[in-house]
Amino acid sequence: MKKYAVIYCENQYGSMDGKTANGLIRDSGLYEITAVIDSTKAGQDAGEVLDQKRNGIPICKDLQEAIASSKEKPTYFILGIAPAHAFLNQKERQVIMGAIKAGMNIINPLQEFLTEDEEMMTMAKRYGVEIRDIRKPRPKNEWTLFTGQILNVTTPIIAVLGTDGACGKRTTAMMIDKGLQEQGYKTAFIATGQTGLIQGASYGFSMDAFPLQYMIGELEREILRANEIEKPDIIIVEGQGALSHPAYVSSSGILKGARPKAVILQHPPKRNVLGDFPFLKMPAVQSEISLIEHFGQTKVIAITLNHEGMSDEELHNTIVEYEEKFQMPVTDVLKFGPEKVIHRLIEYFPSLQTNKQAGVAV
Repeated sequence: MKKYAVIYCENQYGSMDGKTANGLIRDSGLYEITAVIDSTKAGQDAGEVLDQKRNGIPICKDLQEAIASSKEKPTYFILGIAPAHAFLNQKERQVIMGAIKAGMNIINPLQEFLTEDEEMMTMAKRYGVEIRDIRKPRPKNEWTLFTGQILNVTTPIIAVLGTDGACGKRTTAMMIDKGLQEQGYKTAFIATGQTGLIQGASYGFSMDAFPLQYMIGELEREILRANEIEKPDIIIVEGQGALSHPAYVSSSGILKGARPKAVILQHPPKRNVLGDFPFLKMPAVQSEISLIEHFGQTKVIAITLNHEGMSDEELHNTIVEYEEKFQMPVTDVLKFGPEKVIHRLIEYFPSLQTNKQAGVAV
């Protein structure tokens, strides 16, 4: 049965802080999105705003309009914002309560756990709906520390890391994952953030919900579990933040817990300062590559670009410039697809030249 959902992304759709909504519009996973709520862009098409490609999903001014505009009755309300403050204001609480009264189940990706909110849970019980906190971790007595078993995994493990937060790491990772599957490889995708989990990733957890030492152990656990169950040709780990970012440590946890044998670096060339931290300059691509390779004892083998703020000519010129400068494949998977990166992965990992479990010829 399809799960019809409305995404709430007031004043943020198409922006960095609307990354959860943006990701779900591009790939809704378990859900079929019927409308987006953002009064600042009401009346527009969600696909056109995000990727200049019409998808028939309306952007509405409020919940009432979103329900009325939906072709099918939505039974899920997804918070599609990822604000720096991570907590709901009173207006946002009222919108959620309105969704509960409308009989909609709540999908909450924030650090604020609504299942621990007495008012929310009382109302949910009254109207017979469920609240799911995406970032809420398993009980503490089930948490795992690093064991070192990841060192014995022979399956190629790659991570898509970046030079900043909210720059397209998950989107790139998922497109590489799907592209590999289309070429006949069996893959395992490891989600490390809220959007991938909402989309229905079978493996992963929200890394920033765990203390540092458990973050590393939990990631190792998920990779080992995926490797044992799926027996994949390759494991793809979604990145978080940036290793050089002074406010985030998730990339460090990924390099320690996943021990990737190769890294794809995602970078937005036109971004001059770090997102949500305008007083900090973006790192240089070479400095991030050097930091990742030294810290993670791994190799950056391709660069993928985020074309925000770039014309097609600027993007093309940047790809040519970067390939000459860094001597590795460079592309924008949203514009040109993941084939260039996939070719590099097959070239880099000998096992991918012989393993192809779906029987599709190279």
